[in-house]
Amino acid sequence: MKKKEGKWLFTSESVTEGHPDKVCDQISDAVLDAILENDPMARVACETFAATGMIVVAGEITTSSYVDIPDVARQTLKQIGYNGSDVSFDYKTCAVMTSIDEQSPDIAQGVNDALETRGEGQLDIGAGDQGMMFGYANDDTPEFMPLPISLAHKLTMKLAQVRKEDPNSILSPDGKSQVTVEYDGPTPKRIDTVVISTQHKEEATEEQIHELVKNKVINAVIPAELMDENTKIFINPTGRFVLGGPAGDTGLTGRKIIVDTYGGFGRHGGGCFSGKDPTKVDRSAAYAARHIAKNVVAAGLAKECEVQIAYAIGVARPVSVMIDTFGTGTIDDSKISEIVNKVCDLRPAAIIRDLDLRRPIYRKTAAYGHFGREDSDFVWEHLDLVDKFKEEAGKI
Repeated sequence: MKKKEGKWLFTSESVTEGHPDKVCDQISDAVLDAILENDPMARVACETFAATGMIVVAGEITTSSYVDIPDVARQTLKQIGYNGSDVSFDYKTCAVMTSIDEQSPDIAQGVNDALETRGEGQLDIGAGDQGMMFGYANDDTPEFMPLPISLAHKLTMKLAQVRKEDPNSILSPDGKSQVTVEYDGPTPKRIDTVVISTQHKEEATEEQIHELVKNKVINAVIPAELMDENTKIFINPTGRFVLGGPAGDTGLTGRKIIVDTYGGFGRHGGGCFSGKDPTKVDRSAAYAARHIAKNVVAAGLAKECEVQIAYAIGVARPVSVMIDTFGTGTIDDSKISEIVNKVCDLRPAAIIRDLDLRRPIYRKTAAYGHFGREDSDFVWEHLDLVDKFKEEAGKI
């Protein structure tokens, strides 16, 4: 997004791994990981629905491996912390139902054999669907993420860490954070508002929750220099949050796509990531777009960058690639586009190869954001294109 002049506010939110939608994202990606462990070429489109006492896993999966999907779902719930009635959900006693079919042969033929090479005796992977995907980066933070979503994720991660480190914690798995940052022109200046809602045990008092969250979570995450006497803090503003997780609200894979990406700062094409193997460009091309945007900013070609990539189903090469630096580029956006198209192969097979996407790495992407994470498996976060971009820019 183009940053405004003068003072302005922007808000982003995050949710914990125990939020019902994130429970579903993690189960879908845990199923994907379990399949990729033994069959890296599998086609997976796995959706999960959660409600009181019930998990439903459905989708289209074509694989040579066998996976005990109910067990994968239960183990994921256990790791999140849904292990008894005092947290409103129990991985041991909940019902787990499955409805799995194979990928449609009409879709498979276009993915297996791209339009460009069809009938030539050589195969290329065609895009698994039409659509547009976006990637974004700016210089707000060292990880090249917008500050509001960066802090919101760090708060929910810390909330989960505090809960898990104390076996007698008064906290339960479900929770949310929200951070409002005040900008002055392009520069983040201060935190205007912090909101945290956390599920808790029945016996916990409001005072205990407020003290714990403020001291162990907010003060541990938000830099002191960004807080002032006018910063507003709301902790469990409803006053009570005992019933949570799938018992408190239904969950569904793919319902937190803004949390998964840039907190609203960058645009989104609409397709979710979780439960999809990398032939689905909803996931792989969004990762590639982030990879490009981050390296453009890190190379000093712009202070912020948004990348759009669009595909036609069954066609390998993108139908369009767009670069927008919102007027912050050190060279014209058209020149950056030329560099990107020269350096980056954005056919699905090339993205999968370059980002090493046929590995079981996806469960950990399914909570606390797919971008801006310090993890060696998140290859799309690597700054391996910086020197290439600088070299090409130097030729212009």
